[in-house]
Amino acid sequence: MNKLATTKLSSRGQVVIPEEIREQMHLNTGDQFIVFAEKDVLILKAITRPDISEFNTLVTKARRKATELGMTKASLNEALKKVCK
Repeated sequence: MNKLATTKLSSRGQVVIPEEIREQMHLNTGDQFIVFAEKDVLILKAITRPDISEFNTLVTKARRKATELGMTKASLNEALKKVCK
């Protein structure tokens, strides 16, 4: 269920997200957001960390693709050296 609330900008540029919204969105102290602004519209998008199982799935896919492409640790290290100069 969507909720609507109002808030104010503090002298330090801070905006308080009302408690009912924080609870609905399961937001906690320290959560991070992407802030998008255009004209008179601000959008806060919560940044969520991927679950460790998602991370493991991504690593497995990356390793499989690297193997398919014939990449080795040596070729990866060489590519990183070129990029990180």
